[in-house]
Amino acid sequence: MDAVSTEELDEEELLVRRHRKEKKELQAKIQGMKNAVPKNDKKRRKQLTEDVAKLEKELEQKHKEELEQLKLSAKNKIDSVADNLSNLVLENQPPRISKAQKRRDRKAALEKEREERIAEAEIENLSGARHIESEKLAQILAARQLEMKQIPSDGHCMYRAIEDQLKEHDCALTVAALRSRAAEYMRSHVDDFLPFLTNPNTGHVYSAEEFGKYCEDIVNTASWGGQLELRALSHILQTPIEIIQADSLPIVVGEEYKKNPLVLVYMRHAYGLGEHYNSVTPLVSTTTKNCS
Repeated sequence: MDAVSTEELDEEELLVRRHRKEKKELQAKIQGMKNAVPKNDKKRRKQLTEDVAKLEKELEQKHKEELEQLKLSAKNKIDSVADNLSNLVLENQPPRISKAQKRRDRKAALEKEREERIAEAEIENLSGARHIESEKLAQILAARQLEMKQIPSDGHCMYRAIEDQLKEHDCALTVAALRSRAAEYMRSHVDDFLPFLTNPNTGHVYSAEEFGKYCEDIVNTASWGGQLELRALSHILQTPIEIIQADSLPIVVGEEYKKNPLVLVYMRHAYGLGEHYNSVTPLVSTTTKNCS
């Protein structure tokens, strides 16, 4: 068997393995979607069936196109080798890859690795901590006529959840604006925040320089937001922010303000990769849905 044929088999085997993994991940995702929809909610169950069929069809089409592309690529390689042999063209030197391309390739590889870790965590958590936490939160929210609204896990989740809640109050502050205003408020009220920040390596309270860097990171990076940033935003918005948790009573930040609170859901096991914030939306009852 020639080298091109061997390489073709290797690539095809890798592709088939990836396809099997993606099918397994999709089934895990579908199971999670099914668990999130009450069995007596016929309308949502019907929509779920349609969504599942669409996902399965899209994945099947994607796999078909990738297999066809692989076969076409293999054919082109064979044709290229035949042409080279007939013309006695020897190409011993591989193409030179630019530094910029290497950086792009590395970034793409890291992003792919992150997505694979998330997918693996999704599968592992179907019957684990994440699933149990999600079930508890669903019950807590349902008792308040609410349901979870998923927010992307990209480092901005707390700010995105607040942004989503503000839309319900006709306030159009963006994630960038919320980050900027939070950092500005913290810089203007150093004494209220600095005592709660410590260097993880030394255990000492942040220096002025470290605090400045912390505030810069709020604005310029995807650093995660937490209790301090929530406190700053509640003062800026003059609105309480309520955080619902699975295993603890809700926490209200800024309860001195008398407006209706913004409501966030705090998850410890969202993706198996760290903590996460989601938003909420009013729960539409089955009766209401059936009458609409």
